[in-house]
Amino acid sequence: MKYLHTMVRISNVEESLRFYCEGLGLKETRRFENEKGKFTLIFLAPEGDEKSEIELTYNWGEEGYDGGRNFGHLAYRVSDIYATCQHLMDMGYTINRPPRDGHMAFVRSPDNISIELLQEGDL
Repeated sequence: MKYLHTMVRISNVEESLRFYCEGLGLKETRRFENEKGKFTLIFLAPEGDEKSEIELTYNWGEEGYDGGRNFGHLAYRVSDIYATCQHLMDMGYTINRPPRDGHMAFVRSPDNISIELLQEGDL
C-alpha cells in the first residue's frame, strides 16, 4: 500500500491557491477539470517532495462548507483492490463504494473517516 494524498474541498480556487501556494509555498503539480461532473481537482505539493500531495477539490457552484464537510478523504494505492476490499469485508467493514470498475473504492474507518482505495497502475 502507498499513501497518495489528502483531499480538502474548497469554495474559492483563487483564495485557496493564494493560501496554499503563496502562503505555504506549495506548488501546483497537476489539475483536472471535469465539466460533466462539474468539479476541478488541483494537486499541490512542497517543492522537492512532489509525492506528498494535497488535493483541493472545487465543486462548481458550491459556496461554502460547514460542520467539517470540507475534509474529504485519505487516499491509498493498493496492488489488488478486490483482494483489499475482500480482506476488509472479511474483517467486518462495509465497503461504501465497491470497486465495480476495478479502479476505485471507498471504505470508512471506525471513526467515520473516508478512505479512498485506488488500484495500482491507474491514474
